[in-house]
Amino acid sequence: MGITEIRWHARAGQGAVTAAKVLAEAAMAEGGYVQAFPEYGPERMGAPLRAYNRISDAPLTMHCQVTNPNVVIVVDSSLMDTLDVTEGTPEAAVFLVNTTHTPEQIAKKIGRPADKVFTVDATQISIDCLGRPIPNTPLLGALARVTGLVKLETVLKDMKKTLGKKFPEKIIKGNAESVERAYKEVKGK
Repeated sequence: MGITEIRWHARAGQGAVTAAKVLAEAAMAEGGYVQAFPEYGPERMGAPLRAYNRISDAPLTMHCQVTNPNVVIVVDSSLMDTLDVTEGTPEAAVFLVNTTHTPEQIAKKIGRPADKVFTVDATQISIDCLGRPIPNTPLLGALARVTGLVKLETVLKDMKKTLGKKFPEKIIKGNAESVERAYKEVKGK
C-alpha cells in the first residue's frame, strides 16, 4: 500500500477534524500506521480549515504537513470557489466532494479527469439521518467505498466508539445510517 496522504477541506463546525480522527482509528484497527491532525486558520465557526491523514502499512517517520495528497476530500464545495483544492496533488489523485453536482461537473471545474472525481450529497444525507447538516460521517462511508483504505464495517465500529463517548445512542445510530447510505450513494467511475 505504501503511504496514502489525505487532505480534508472544510469549514469549522462541519466535523472534518473528527472524521480524520475516526478514519485514523479505523485504519489503525486494521493494522495500519496512522496520523491525523488539523490545521486551523482563525478559530471561528465557519472558517476554512484543513485536516490531514497519513495511512501506511509501515511505521511513519515524517511528521509534517501533507503537501502532496493522494486523496482530497472537500466537505464544503463552496470552498472550491476560493481555494485551489488540487494544490500539490499528483495527476492520479482522487477527489471526493460533498455536492449535488455530478463527478463530470466537478472534474471540469477543477480540471481533473472525471474518473478520479467522486461526489456524494453528504449534507442531504446528514439532514435526512441526523436532522442537521453535518456531512463528516457520510463522507467516511463514501471514502471507504471510493478508496478501499478501510472497510465499511471498521469505519462503523470506530465511529460508534468515538461518538459514543460524547453523544446519545440516537445520534450514533443516525451517524451509522448516514455512513452506510453514503457508501451506497457515492457517484463516480
